Parts: sequence; C-alpha cells; structure tokens
Amino acid sequence: MSDNLASRSGPIVNYTLDVFPEPPPTLEAARAHAYSQPLAEIDVANPKLFHADLVGPYFERLRREDPVHYVESPTFGGYWSITRYHDIMAVDMNHQQFSSDAAQGGITINTTTNALPMFIAMDPPRHDVQRNAVQPIVAPDNLRNLEPLIRSRAAAILDELPIGVEFDWADKVSMELTAMTLATLMDFPQPERRRLTRWSDVATAVPGGGVIDTPDQWVKEMGECFETFQKLWHERAASPAGKDLISMLAHGEGTRNMSPYEYQGNIVLLIVGGNDTTRNSITGSVLALNQNPDQYQKLREHPELVPAMVSETIRWQTPLAHMRRTAVQDVQLNGKRIRTGDKVVMWYLSGNRDESIIERPDDYIIGRPKARQHLSFGSGIHRCVGSRLAEMQLRVIWEEILKRFPLIEVVGAPERVYSTFVRGYRSLPVRIPRRH
Repeated sequence: MSDNLASRSGPIVNYTLDVFPEPPPTLEAARAHAYSQPLAEIDVANPKLFHADLVGPYFERLRREDPVHYVESPTFGGYWSITRYHDIMAVDMNHQQFSSDAAQGGITINTTTNALPMFIAMDPPRHDVQRNAVQPIVAPDNLRNLEPLIRSRAAAILDELPIGVEFDWADKVSMELTAMTLATLMDFPQPERRRLTRWSDVATAVPGGGVIDTPDQWVKEMGECFETFQKLWHERAASPAGKDLISMLAHGEGTRNMSPYEYQGNIVLLIVGGNDTTRNSITGSVLALNQNPDQYQKLREHPELVPAMVSETIRWQTPLAHMRRTAVQDVQLNGKRIRTGDKVVMWYLSGNRDESIIERPDDYIIGRPKARQHLSFGSGIHRCVGSRLAEMQLRVIWEEILKRFPLIEVVGAPERVYSTFVRGYRSLPVRIPRRH
C-alpha cells in the first residue's frame, strides 16, 4: 500500500533548489534589484527569496506597477501573480471561473501531473461533501471543550522550559503544542505525535532544502505515512463512529467510500493544515514581538490585547504564502485577460501588505483596526476550516506565556524553510531570562 500510493502521487515538490538564482545579499539590495530589472521578468516564485525573507520588495513593485502580472517561469511555466488585496479576493471568491481541482493542476504554483486529490483541491460538489465530513471537529462546542486541554498542555510545556539558557522555541513550544493538538484531533498515539510533525515537513519539502535530500526519500517517508493512516482507516471503519478526524472520514456518508488515494490526499491536507500553519504563527509571534519591542511592551501592559495580537500575527506571518487556481474560462481581471487554462497564483503574503487596504502594512501593530481583515485564511468556500482552532491555540499559548515570563528574547536569526507555499521556520533560538 505504501509504495503504491506514494509512488503514484510522487513528491508534491518536483524541483530542486539549484534551478533558482541566488537572492540579493540584503534587503536594500533586493529592493534595488526588484526595481531595476525589467518588470516582465519579475518571477517571485523563488524559494530562496522566501528563505532569506527578501521577497517583499518584488511584491511591492508588482502591487504598484502590475498587480495582475504574467511571467514565463523557467521552473513553473507561465503563471499570473495576483498581488493586491481586492484582486485576490475576486479570484478566491469565484470558484466558478477559477478552479482548485487537482485535475486542473491543484492549489500550489508547482504543477504535478499526479497531484493527490484533497478537498481543498476540489470544486463543488465534491469539495462540499468532503469538507462537511470533518467540519464538526472545529464546531464552536468542540472548540470550547478542547480549550481546557490545550491550555493545560501549553502550561505544562511552558513550565518545563529552561531559564537563562538558549533553546529552540520552534521545537520545544510551537511544534510540541501543535503536534499534541493534531494527535488529539486524529486520535493518533500521543507518544508518536512527532511523526505527524515530520510527515508535515516532508510533505511540502524541497529536495536539498534541509528536510529531505531526494525525491526517493519523499516516496519512502510518505509511504510510511500513508501505510500508517491506511491502517488507522481500517481500524476506525471497523469500530463504532468516533469523534476524531479519521473516524469522521471513515464513517461519513459522502467519504466512507472514497478511494485510498483521496483519503491520503486529505491526510496530507489535515497534517499540513493542522500543523505547519499554527506552529509557524506561534514562532512568528515571538519573532515579531522581538522585532517590535514597543508592541511587546504594550502587550505586557495590556494582556487583554492578546486576541488582537493573534490576528495581527496571522496577518504579519501569513503562514501560507499563496494559493493557486486555474482559469476554466476566459476572465478579465483588473484590465488583464486571463485565458482558459492559465495558472493564477494568489499571493496572500502580498495581499496582506497591500498599502491601499492596510495602513502601514509592513509594521506589526497590536490593536490594529479591523485586525481580522487579512487574507491568511483564504476566502469563500475554501476558507481555512481550522481558522478558529488556530486562533485559539495562539491565544491560549500567549495567555499562558504572559502569566509566566516577562520576556522571551530572540538571540539569533531564525532559520526559515525553503518554500514558496509554507512560510515557516525550522528553528528560532531564544532565551528566557527569568520567570515572574
């Protein structure tokens, strides 16, 4: 089962880093390069730019001069970059003309001919049936029931952190809390929860980017993932219906007869969506507050601003940098004609920096008016199913942090991932000087 499914799907990322040019050495150099090269040649889909956190000036120029921008990429082929807030919303809300379906190319800029089907990469009615099967896990009542458990785990994680010595916040806090939560949602063995973290990392990894070395390694490790979850499917299907995600899929009227291929696609979606995005926002919050010490002080003085800080962090971080659609008919967008079959990339990261919508968008401002008016969760039928759970985990961890620590110091540069899709961190070195 594992070899068949993993070999059939193949790596989600089918390129290596050596095909991309090296980024400029500094932000100032990146800005100079972004504004000096011919507009038609700007290709923002370079994972090295994201790894170095230097993609911002390129998006800035596109928003100002060519917000619906076409480029022929040597790696990804021709694609449209949609970089302004309202244009992104127009595409995201229009699933009739812009398809998410895996058969059309899927939801990332990287087109694979054998993309795994998952409900985020489906159009109605299949999308609606499969999404509705798992929607109850994040219903308001269930989130209220989950919060005390998440809070107790957050408290235990924080109470075990070392004082006065350097450690990796991403590993000891962000990954740990989100892995615990995801294991609970899936009724996956807690002692094995870090396998979920690993599979999440591998699923979207660029070969040679520090997570996996070769496409064959992807096939091997994701084959183990698929085999593990296929076994869980059979166990849950043979048992009375439970309240975990695997049981919901195995017993759902519209999902219990899905193919193993579709099931595994949804597993990839759930472990990446339930793990990467929240953990990178937790790590990003510590980085953002250190880069903006006035806002950190404001938060300490006004802990009631934690919910507003959560929304601002999710905007500022934008844990998924883009989503892709494929035009299924000719469409006019902001004066440009997008033709049937064209690849259309909504850069949420750029839309969350749109100066025409968000005042001082590059600044991190706790208490920003309309703080939840961001694009990080998407819009329309594909809006993130777990958005409220993500917000709750980030809120809870900071409520518990403020009770314990007057300061968390970032003591080194973050190590970011090589990805144009997941905007995340492999590590963030920090030190906690003291407890309250």
